[in-house]
Amino acid sequence: MSKEEDNKAIVARWFTEFWGETCNLSVVDDIAAPDMLLKYSLHEPRRGRDDIKAFMTDFRTAFPDLNFWGTADLIAEGDYVVGQWEGGGTHNGPAFADFLVGSLPAATGRKMRFTGTTILRIENGKIAEEIGLDDGVTALAQLGLIKAA
Repeated sequence: MSKEEDNKAIVARWFTEFWGETCNLSVVDDIAAPDMLLKYSLHEPRRGRDDIKAFMTDFRTAFPDLNFWGTADLIAEGDYVVGQWEGGGTHNGPAFADFLVGSLPAATGRKMRFTGTTILRIENGKIAEEIGLDDGVTALAQLGLIKAA
């Protein structure tokens, strides 16, 4: 397999096991670099395996049905892999204060569903960076944290 195919396989596993319908946190230790950067517009940037695991644990506790899936083939060039996705969940868990623009009280029952594009950088077979551009405005409006014009 080529480097690009190897990198796409790593990202496909990440999308399925970390962001998919169920989360296997051991995948973080398996394929994330020790100081991996995870950055999206909705949340503070996260760095390192422990911080990323804590983020996902809190996110999935607040949104128990959280699920994201790919909507197009992955594109790879050199150390980079790009993926398009869609997903969301229902806030049926505890209060959640991780959004940059506000907090949710416990169990609002509000649903979010939105899309995005993510660029991942692979270094020595590990994910060094995941930087995404998401439709955070849609998600935040659905959750009632901002008003759509």
